[in-house]
Amino acid sequence: MKTIIQTSKAPQPIGPYNQAVLSGNTLYTSGQIALDPVTGELVLDSIETETKQVMENMKEVLAAADMTFEHVIKTSIFISDMHNFAKINEVYGTYFKEETAPARETVEVANLPKFVNVEISMIAVK
Repeated sequence: MKTIIQTSKAPQPIGPYNQAVLSGNTLYTSGQIALDPVTGELVLDSIETETKQVMENMKEVLAAADMTFEHVIKTSIFISDMHNFAKINEVYGTYFKEETAPARETVEVANLPKFVNVEISMIAVK
């Protein structure tokens, strides 16, 4: 059985998917990009502010499932330019404790939705 997780505090889906799906104690999130949930505009001032918006969106999706970053066991980061890895990693790292950080992969891709620079998805367990 699955439960659809939805919050108005994160951007609404731009396609036929949900923000997250809870199956048992496991939460599978859709990828988040740097859409401001209030204005619907992309936050692309810098790679750091873009990454921060992505993580803030993800924080709200986790909260809608009564979870935090402490529950995250796996993340997938998709970036359009590996040269941005260090800056993305620096912002991403502020959301996790190093000793309990989740497993992760980071993949450079040709394009992302709305041609953003970073998209992040997560799996969390309660």
